[in-house]
Amino acid sequence: MEPEFWIRRWEEGQTGFHLDEVNRHLQDHWPVLALPADCGVFVPLCGKSLDLLWLRGQGHAVLGVEISPRAVREFFADNGLEPRHETRPPFEAWHLDGLEILQGDFFDLQPIDTAGCGGLWDRASLIALPPEMRPRYAAQLTRLMPRGSRGLLVTLEYPQEEMQGPPFSVTGEEVRRLYAEGWRIEPLARHDVLAEQPRFRERGLTRLEECVWRLERV
Repeated sequence: MEPEFWIRRWEEGQTGFHLDEVNRHLQDHWPVLALPADCGVFVPLCGKSLDLLWLRGQGHAVLGVEISPRAVREFFADNGLEPRHETRPPFEAWHLDGLEILQGDFFDLQPIDTAGCGGLWDRASLIALPPEMRPRYAAQLTRLMPRGSRGLLVTLEYPQEEMQGPPFSVTGEEVRRLYAEGWRIEPLARHDVLAEQPRFRERGLTRLEECVWRLERV
């Protein structure tokens, strides 16, 4: 699953993963992290998520990374924002008032890019990747996040044979395995959401759970 896959999905409007509201798990569980308001927050594979604005509203400086130029343009246009732009190879950087999105490949980020981020929000990043890419993603995240940083991870669990991802099913066992090196992991919540997701029922799912995890870089 190369970057072109996601660029094409955005260009073709195949963005069922995008939410038109702030994620409820973010609002419910963010206080558990007890992060100071001036702590920067990193949002990988951020799309045009409204979660970015919610986090900024909590006082955090927010850094997102997104591969799709269209997603970045639409985020600012849809919210009536006029960011400043600069080319910062290998990224195009868009920023205003404590909110920055780097348009480019997550795997091109360096620890200096996220050095100011003590918080992490992953709602649709890990589950967007196929099994063979997830270890590389977790290793890169471990490399990027400073020790002591804390964050939330949301995963989905469903019978993988019933539906082809993305989003993919990621079990608790896999989460623990992926983040065994360098992270303290704590399950926070598990919700049966199949009744709320008719599009997934239509694709044949018989079970769908959202799981929320607290991560701490150690």
